[in-house]
Amino acid sequence: MPQPTPETHVIDFRAAEQLLAARDPRGAVKLLDSVITAHPENTAARLLRARAFFGAAQLRSAELEFQLVLEREPDNAFAHFALARTLERANRPEEATRHFRLAAALDPRPDFVEAARFGERGARGDRGTQGE
Repeated sequence: MPQPTPETHVIDFRAAEQLLAARDPRGAVKLLDSVITAHPENTAARLLRARAFFGAAQLRSAELEFQLVLEREPDNAFAHFALARTLERANRPEEATRHFRLAAALDPRPDFVEAARFGERGARGDRGTQGE
């Protein structure tokens, strides 16, 4: 079997994008594993793998990968938003709200702002008093 090259890693990355778009997240993860092993610093590959883990309902793996991306790029609004969706899906709404709000603060796209639910109180972990 020939050794992977930088060119084959680019091809694998692009193929993983296509697999994810075609709703084959597990196939995308398989391709990205070798890319990330060879290039662990590649944040784009890690973000794509996090999305693939999410698509495959591997929520803990997705969460860890999104967190790694955010350690490297704390101002990555999409990574905050995707981590929030992951936490929401894992039934951790208070943690999700924090990341939805960070995403909206970093990039006030309508979908990020709507998900942040800035006006809501109480059940989503916001400050507020009982009985209001």
